[in-house]
Amino acid sequence: MPSSPLATPLDLPCGVQLANRIGKSAMTEALAGPDDAPNAIHDALYSRWSKGGMAVLVTGNVMIDRRYLERPGNVVVEDRRDLEALRTWATAAKSGGSHVWMQISHPGRQCPIVVNTKPLSPSAEKLRILGLFGKPQEMTEDKIEDAIQRYATTAQIAQEAGFDGVQIHSAHGYLISQFLSPITNRRSDHWGGSVENRARFLRRVFAAVRAAVGPGFPVAVKLNSADFQKGGFSLEDSTRVAAWLEEDGIDLIELSGGTYEQMSFVNGTDETEQRDSTRRREAYFLEYAREVRKAVKAPIMVTGGFRSADAKEQALGEDGIEIIGLARPLCIDPDAARKLIDGTKRQIGIDEAGLMLGTGSLGANTKNWFVNLMNTVSSVEYYAWQMTRMSRGESPQTIHRNSTVGTFLWYLTATTYKGLRRKFR
Repeated sequence: MPSSPLATPLDLPCGVQLANRIGKSAMTEALAGPDDAPNAIHDALYSRWSKGGMAVLVTGNVMIDRRYLERPGNVVVEDRRDLEALRTWATAAKSGGSHVWMQISHPGRQCPIVVNTKPLSPSAEKLRILGLFGKPQEMTEDKIEDAIQRYATTAQIAQEAGFDGVQIHSAHGYLISQFLSPITNRRSDHWGGSVENRARFLRRVFAAVRAAVGPGFPVAVKLNSADFQKGGFSLEDSTRVAAWLEEDGIDLIELSGGTYEQMSFVNGTDETEQRDSTRRREAYFLEYAREVRKAVKAPIMVTGGFRSADAKEQALGEDGIEIIGLARPLCIDPDAARKLIDGTKRQIGIDEAGLMLGTGSLGANTKNWFVNLMNTVSSVEYYAWQMTRMSRGESPQTIHRNSTVGTFLWYLTATTYKGLRRKFR
């Protein structure tokens, strides 16, 4: 018998078995060069993670259209030009025994101006963050159909390259999430209005992907439990969409939350801070997952805030969650999953106070949008740097402090440089 619930295998609806109950959730790596292709850096990083004992590794954003990126440095798969490099990446990511799933994504309006000044979105609702994002074009019927087919094409190439599954990114304010949210989807046609119409794009994407890869290939969806914005995609909406996905044949639903304008997927939610249970407080979206669980029997993965083994094991037992998603802790300790499973470690992660401007109104719970943006970028880039170190064969840093202002300025400079280098190569 397994010594921990974390060690129990999981059978997916498609027939594939995962070795245990810990998965690496997607984190943007931004390690591709101007050619948008995976390279030896990706191979080294994912080979290291694969040895860490996780059942499945979900890649960072792999974009379906090279005209629109989440940030410069994304891998793009829109055709077979980089098939051999993709095969090498998949092989490296499976070298330690993990499955590897490609996260396929389109940024929609969350495409920085250094990549494209006229991004796409269901409606022309501009993202207002420091002028870093252009006013989007409302997608025509032809552009919608083109995007649907691109998801399917990318999934088919991932399968051909040796990836074990795909995850359709439908959370965090990216394109599919924009269709789902009434804030960003103000259409009056059959793609907008009711939640049934707003979910149509996601369901069409899923159907196209499933048709492209067949019934025995895992297809997962990353879905917001809520946008945490007034008038946005709600928990009730999420629950209904999850039930439709189950009807359609989904293999796994990973629950997260937030958008670029409300970064709950990085910092948790206001509700998280108000809970009186330490276990619940560390797991950002667990209470929302309980509500979704009432509506579906499909496997659910929850990512965000898990740090203690007790919280993970109780989520699997009491809350009916099938997989615990880890992200940032794996940048500090790539063997964290193995240690949790064999019992040699009961607590993972770091105190992130040193990555913030300060405490109180300058800390993680600030109400000031600019301070929150700087803190968020600083912490994200700190973990991105640890990924870069591991890709070089180096160990993660043990001193967990950042110059928050310096890191923020570095992010702006590096993103601009990579974008311009890509554009004028």
